[in-house]
Amino acid sequence: MKLPRRVPDIAQWRYRAEKWDAVTTPVTIALVGKYTGLGDSYLSVTKALLHSSIACDRKLDLLWVEASDLEDETKAEDPEKYAAAWESVKKAQGILVPGGFGGRGTDGKMCAAKYARESKVPYLGICLGMQCMVIEFARNVLGLADAHSTEINPDTKNPAVIFMPEGSKTHMGGTMRLGSRRTIFQTPDCISTRLYGKVPYVDERHRHRYEVNPEMVPQLDEAGCKFVGKDDTQTRMEICEVEGHPFMVGCQYHPEYKSRPGRPSPLFMGLILAASGQLNDYVTDEAI
Repeated sequence: MKLPRRVPDIAQWRYRAEKWDAVTTPVTIALVGKYTGLGDSYLSVTKALLHSSIACDRKLDLLWVEASDLEDETKAEDPEKYAAAWESVKKAQGILVPGGFGGRGTDGKMCAAKYARESKVPYLGICLGMQCMVIEFARNVLGLADAHSTEINPDTKNPAVIFMPEGSKTHMGGTMRLGSRRTIFQTPDCISTRLYGKVPYVDERHRHRYEVNPEMVPQLDEAGCKFVGKDDTQTRMEICEVEGHPFMVGCQYHPEYKSRPGRPSPLFMGLILAASGQLNDYVTDEAI
């Protein structure tokens, strides 16, 4: 066809590969999940962490923590496993709780969220990770001891997370809230807005059936769990931040899906920046 020969431009790939080889300063992140026996279960998450670590001039040191190992039941049955899990969490400079479904390991994820909140350790909760963060806050800050998700405890008197009205509990395929949805920032002066460059809204990808109970939002907000991002109807909670914490952020969407080597996810960047002590300089008005 006599097409001209094209030479691929791999300069940016070469730059990132050389940078990864040259970076020596570690940043330690604990990934607290329920499928940690198979690392590929969280492949998008680990790649997003890697993208952000390279951008922040840090070498990613990822600690895999099985969420159920943080629970009291494991402490009673296998004290060594329990101690090892908590050692990893306490060693980490940042904690990430990814998405998931079902009850197994949920208490452990809430334990990790509680530790991060009380110890001021940077935390990013994605989908279920955000929901666990909100439930923990409702239990231990609002004092609603039985607060839970109706996915796990349908009879709770204080549902912090509820089934979305448009979903189906009987037909699991294709009934979730899926795909790209818009999140409207509620204030220009929160960490999340600054990480995204002070844009008025972002479009991110979703995959969930449960959501933060909008009826509990006023209580949570007043106590310091601020919902700084909402959907375009202003009724669905998309991003929350704990007031007074260096970086405790939850998002209902999956930011890892849009992360790229040359364009890391802003929220993953926030976690790595906070864990490595660089966040404040990054989100100043001058930097933005």
